[in-house]
Amino acid sequence: MKLYRVNQGIVIEQEGSLRFLRDEPWDPFVNDDQLHQKITQIIGRTSPDPQAGHFIAHDLRAPIQTQEIWASGVTYLRSKVGRQEESKKTGGSDFYARVYEAERPELFFKASAHRTVGSGEAVRIRKDSSWNVPEPELTLAITSSGKIVGYTIGNDMSSRSIEGENPLYLPQAKTYDGCAALGPCIYVTEKPLARGTLIQLKVLRKGVKVVEGEVSIDAMKRTPQELVTFLFRECSFPHGCLLMTGTGIVPPPDFTLEEGDEIRITLDPIGTLINTVQ
Repeated sequence: MKLYRVNQGIVIEQEGSLRFLRDEPWDPFVNDDQLHQKITQIIGRTSPDPQAGHFIAHDLRAPIQTQEIWASGVTYLRSKVGRQEESKKTGGSDFYARVYEAERPELFFKASAHRTVGSGEAVRIRKDSSWNVPEPELTLAITSSGKIVGYTIGNDMSSRSIEGENPLYLPQAKTYDGCAALGPCIYVTEKPLARGTLIQLKVLRKGVKVVEGEVSIDAMKRTPQELVTFLFRECSFPHGCLLMTGTGIVPPPDFTLEEGDEIRITLDPIGTLINTVQ
């Protein structure tokens, strides 16, 4: 089942059938340990709404309201290698090798809702950065109790030039206006995603494909639940939170995003997150 946040409420999709919950607040609805059961009950007592598709097409919002977005770093081997490459000249590469092997994962605050865009909206690249890339990531929807109740697609926009100067510049490389994209929906399921689930990335420039890649989520060194456990050790989230789980797709060193590029991230069964670069 899928949950779409729209201007007027929430749209539920199940096997192509759409229900519209008008004026339903997002935060309390998704912050529910029994979210799958609640949606199932709603579907059982409501009828499909022929207007719901209009709201998805024209009024779609990022699936976040007051939640925080956090992110995990160096959870894929390819990410570790990429980070070592970008910081080698400044002597920071050893940090990434260590955190990949350490018991404690890298976790950092990524974005608040007002710095986050949804599918169909524009992400940004920093004007003081010369090397910018998308980072396609499986993103967890987590309740305030620490339970994973769903999944979405995240784009952790990153300035590799700034992060490569010094690992302590990570907040500037990662957090700024338009630095994160989520969507198009929250995929709600009682079971974890299949281990062979693929994350696919395409970047189009004037309609021509300039970057393409894919990775299976089973290439992650850490499990989603392990990341959640560390995140919730000393942090509380009254409305729940979203956690990006790291990227295993790293564009080549000679690639940087340009204004007007279209970023497409696909993760079945969630869908495709589409953003242009501003």
